[in-house]
Amino acid sequence: METETTAAPLLARVGGTFRGLFRFALDAALPQLCPSCREPLGDGAGLCASCWSKLSPIEKPYCARLGIPFVYDPGPGLLSMEAMANPPAYDRARAAVRYDEIARALVLAFKFGDRMDLAPMMGRWMARAGHELLPEADALIPVPLHWRRLWSRRFNQAAALSKAISETSGVPVLFDTLRRVRATPQQIGLSKTQRADNVQGAFRVPWERKATIAGRRVILIDDVLTSGATVDTCARALLKAGAKQVDVLVFARVVAAGRVPI
Repeated sequence: METETTAAPLLARVGGTFRGLFRFALDAALPQLCPSCREPLGDGAGLCASCWSKLSPIEKPYCARLGIPFVYDPGPGLLSMEAMANPPAYDRARAAVRYDEIARALVLAFKFGDRMDLAPMMGRWMARAGHELLPEADALIPVPLHWRRLWSRRFNQAAALSKAISETSGVPVLFDTLRRVRATPQQIGLSKTQRADNVQGAFRVPWERKATIAGRRVILIDDVLTSGATVDTCARALLKAGAKQVDVLVFARVVAAGRVPI
């Protein structure tokens, strides 16, 4: 129902305010901890020096379409086998880091551990990874949660990252433009085909919001890219609603070991 869709974000924001006040009081009493190894950070924030050294940023060379890193430089503009065999609906995807042990700890702490203080740092890394995309973009669009999941989680991690990226890049965020209209089971443990089937038809741009994206270049924002099924389905919904181009920017992406270009 429409009333449920619009009321849930408000309730989540109220819950988020109380959570933020509690977090502030807790931070004042306890030292900040590294979200990965749980060692005290002293006056710092983010990761400790040891965990920082283990993080795996994604740098060139990578597939011009999917942003998948190559083990050697095959030359500019080369596409991966995945991009040629199964091109996505979106134009380009970029990620800040590989989804490894350290990145996973960061995402889990941010997503489920009330570490909202990580959003600005993660957003800055994402803005750096998306330096090719952001100057051309008209707006950022966070991948939405269904209102039931938003209620239980209390905030949308993609929306928090979008806000952080916007503050760094100046690109505005269009909240509530893309909606998840069907609750879907968790994607964990599903195959690539099952993931695609799971999110089929789950996203929609309401008719009253189509004018906000018509003819515009937008960037989908999310925390992790695994198979790409979710962002591909979102991109199709945005393009169907009139978006000119859709790119994707995530904090971390799953990368197969030993990947080589064609």
